[in-house]
Amino acid sequence: MSSIVREIRRPIEQEMSQFEKKFKKYVQSDVGLVNKVMRYIVARKGKQMRPMFVLLAAGTCGQITEATYRGAALIELLHTATLLHDDVVDDANYRRGFFSINALWKNKIAVLAGDYLLSRGLLLSIDNEDFPLLKLVSKAVREMSEGEILQMEKARKLDIDEAVYFDIIRRKTATLIEACCAVGATSANMSTEMIQKWGVFGEKIGIAFQIKDDLFDYGTLDIGKPRGIDIKEKKMTLPLIYALNQASKSDKRHIIHLIKNKSEETQKVNEVITFVKDSGGIEYANQVMQNYRQEAEDFLTHFPDSDYKNSLRTLIQYTIERNK
Repeated sequence: MSSIVREIRRPIEQEMSQFEKKFKKYVQSDVGLVNKVMRYIVARKGKQMRPMFVLLAAGTCGQITEATYRGAALIELLHTATLLHDDVVDDANYRRGFFSINALWKNKIAVLAGDYLLSRGLLLSIDNEDFPLLKLVSKAVREMSEGEILQMEKARKLDIDEAVYFDIIRRKTATLIEACCAVGATSANMSTEMIQKWGVFGEKIGIAFQIKDDLFDYGTLDIGKPRGIDIKEKKMTLPLIYALNQASKSDKRHIIHLIKNKSEETQKVNEVITFVKDSGGIEYANQVMQNYRQEAEDFLTHFPDSDYKNSLRTLIQYTIERNK
């Protein structure tokens, strides 16, 4: 765990420990193989940014309750279920540097384990009558699915403008962080209006997070993901969209031709990267990202100073300054 993540976790260290204990309990089964798979998942958890968002939002609002823990667990359960299914769809053998569930137990077990996690999340909410939390998270999972499908649909034609791009990333990435912040506010018994504002706050962070991910595609091999992955997968990201909008018709046709037909050739991918850099695409995307960051930070000024609020501000900073 990096020093900045430890700093973010510091005000909620005890609560995160409680959350982890509760989460292990929530995924338990009386079927041996299910428990084995669940133990593997729990042992290889990542930074757990989503539960941190829920707990810090609730703390900034004034109180962390039992509903806060259940809301954080609901998000982890449903999101982890989608990740298991994604790995099957993508035929991915690794998740966060470890073997994926489908690589170890094959696709059928991975899909069923995802279904199990989904059912545990639904039952956790229903048994405790956390219907507002369930509505928020279910909406996020629906939008994530729609965002992925919309991106695949548009990738075939490469006809994505900025409006479509922001619609995709809002659904695909930002909606989950939106749900985390709204769930935290809901569990702290905030008003409907304030819950909506917390959702917008989370959405802005999520959009900044995705733009940062876009920028990694134009970095070096030792920072984040390898260069050109999005280009090879024919994903239209903000730096590329901006660069194409600035280009002449002939240059635009040439670059789109390279992406459509030559994206497996490293030299051609590098040509696209150079084109984006020379067109100011990196600077433009970075400025948009900074604007979203500032808007999110401005929202926090409405709340009293606290360690929770300070950690949320650091979490926003981490979102756009991380190197992977």
